[in-house]
Amino acid sequence: MRKTFLYLFLGCFSIVAAQTEPVDYVNPFIGTTNYGTTNPGAMCPQSFMSVTPFNVMGSDLNKRDKDTGWWSTPYSFDNKYFTGYAHVNLSGVGCPDMSSLLLMPTSGDLEVDYRKYGSEYKNETASPGYYSNLLTKYNIKTEVSATPRVGIARFTFPKGQANILLNLGEGLTNESGAMIRRVSPTEIEGTKLLGTFCYTASQAVFPIYFVMRVNKTPENTGYWKLQRPGEKWEREWNSDAGKYKLYTRYDKEIAGDDVGAYFTFDAKEGETIEVQMGVSFVSIENARLNLETEQPKADFDAVHKAARKSWNDDLSRIIVEGGTDDQKTVFYTGLYHALVHPNILQDVNGQYPAMESSEIKTTNENRYTVFSLWDTYRNVHQLMTLVYPERQIQMMHTMIDMYKEHGWLPKWELYGRETYTMEGDPSIPVIVDAWFKGLKDFDVNTAYEAMYKSATLPSKENLMRPDNDDYMKLGFVPLRGEFDNSVSHALEYYIADWNLARFAEALGKKEDAKLFYKRSLGYKHYYDKETGAFRPILPDGTFLTPFNPTQGMNFEPNPGFHEGSSWNYTFAVPHDIPGLAKIMGGDKAFVNKLQSVFDKGYFDVTNEPDINYPHFFSNFKGEEWRTQKLVKQLLNDHFTNSPGGLPGNDDTGTLSTWAVFNMMGFYPECPGRPDYTLVTPTFDKITIKLNPDYYKSDKVVIESVKPMDTANANYIGSLRIDGKEHNSFRITHDELTGAKEIRYLLKPIADK
Repeated sequence: MRKTFLYLFLGCFSIVAAQTEPVDYVNPFIGTTNYGTTNPGAMCPQSFMSVTPFNVMGSDLNKRDKDTGWWSTPYSFDNKYFTGYAHVNLSGVGCPDMSSLLLMPTSGDLEVDYRKYGSEYKNETASPGYYSNLLTKYNIKTEVSATPRVGIARFTFPKGQANILLNLGEGLTNESGAMIRRVSPTEIEGTKLLGTFCYTASQAVFPIYFVMRVNKTPENTGYWKLQRPGEKWEREWNSDAGKYKLYTRYDKEIAGDDVGAYFTFDAKEGETIEVQMGVSFVSIENARLNLETEQPKADFDAVHKAARKSWNDDLSRIIVEGGTDDQKTVFYTGLYHALVHPNILQDVNGQYPAMESSEIKTTNENRYTVFSLWDTYRNVHQLMTLVYPERQIQMMHTMIDMYKEHGWLPKWELYGRETYTMEGDPSIPVIVDAWFKGLKDFDVNTAYEAMYKSATLPSKENLMRPDNDDYMKLGFVPLRGEFDNSVSHALEYYIADWNLARFAEALGKKEDAKLFYKRSLGYKHYYDKETGAFRPILPDGTFLTPFNPTQGMNFEPNPGFHEGSSWNYTFAVPHDIPGLAKIMGGDKAFVNKLQSVFDKGYFDVTNEPDINYPHFFSNFKGEEWRTQKLVKQLLNDHFTNSPGGLPGNDDTGTLSTWAVFNMMGFYPECPGRPDYTLVTPTFDKITIKLNPDYYKSDKVVIESVKPMDTANANYIGSLRIDGKEHNSFRITHDELTGAKEIRYLLKPIADK
């Protein structure tokens, strides 16, 4: 662990007593190693502008490098070589994209090759809405913050020549090509192409437009462009071949795959220069409008103050008391990560790029983007529904509008383009879950039309369920290619169809409900009594042979399963645990088999299909203690106040949200079912502020009461809701949001 990190935290610990606000507990460095793929960049809640240190290229000093291996985040805490600040970044994703418009300050002679102008750094600090470091090569202090659509940087220079560089040739995107135009000595504008996320949809590309301003008139400005190497005979007379060529007297626009712009200044000792970066996904004009509206002048301190307040307001919707400072940091950092994506897409004038279209449309509410739904349908949207329902309903509006624009609900949407990453039909459980929890102010008929379409169209017409012919005819998806993820696909269709059946029933569509409910039970086809696990089925109806249910661990290729083993999927039927237990030989056999998954190390806390395995024990009377024990153990072992404090890829907040819910004492075990499984709260008192426009109570207070003679009371003895005994280890959404006080009466020994 680097000394700078230790100094940072020692400093934090020394002022813990003075911490009174949730924002003070957030540690943005959590999840920045161990493939958590979060970053400590500055942004506002659920905004599309983020300004993030970029340290994953250009030097052997780095442990992780985007050009030598798969790397999907602009930052790693283990790295040491800084090459600028990236604007508009993704958090907790598994594929590279975005993280472009690299802004870098240097001093001394001008150098535009990032391998040479990069610098080591120290004095690294971060908090919500702020990041800073000191570039040791130049003795430049760098600071960044942001408003929702505009970034701001403040650079403090030593005496002498100061340089500010904007590199459009590098970033995490899989696309290339950019244009820059000088508007005035202090302003440039342009665009860069982004997209091809996960390499799954090569046409899923989109432009980002920008306007950049500096608050001091430079001595000189210019461009650079990397020249093609050319043939040997060309290199003999072209001294710039294969090099970065400086354009010192050219002042019109310039374009290419690897271009950049520079500003040079004569700086006094300790002089600060502020740089603003407005962006848009609609036009350069909108990027300028965003900049002028949100930051009419460069005022770093005011922007930082406003960003901090916006975070504290959002985080303060849940107040926790008791527990350790580290536990509070894990909790509030988890909530912070959950509030990064989905994020807004529209400009200040309401304009946004329509889904899979060149059309520009206008909205009078928030238009959201970055729907990593295979991950977030399991818990992130449930958190939005509970704590931020006014945003969740707008996310649902966005999803339905995407259907109106494109003909399909989103699967894994990114800035108006569908990436088709992962599997299933994940918009269905998101919308149905919120509907059953009371969020019904949306176009229900169009939503049902969209769901019915993806559930019933044949494969050749179906962008959401490409293997729907087999699924509709057979009730399962057979293995037709060695690694075609057939079982994973089908299991996602089952949970989607179960949700669709409930939605149809509630809307009075009885026959549809019967059809989709019957389909949702098709998981039984995959159960293999010989191994006790789900097993791929061949087109002739026989099981795949040979078969190893442990194959697929550590992301090795595995027939029928996506990024996991059969054991990561065999219990992934949250909508019918009683039915699954029956085919496994009864309740006791089910519990023993599920327990063995944990005992043998088959459980993967980082893998979404089995993320709710610990909660399934609570479906069986007398076994609820196992849920409470396992959840506490997993929280203690895998969620910590450290850079490696997430067990793996955060998946746009999904792992963080798992921790947030469980630390509060309840978890949404089954998407589409409006209830929560009870677990032991981490804190003595949790106050959840509820939106009275949506819920009966304006807040619910959750208290944990331990026996006076012991502090080691880790199990739930009983529960009281507003003073009345609650005889269940599950609580409905209406009970939770209609209560004033919920008291967990804890005990030290489990009932076994």
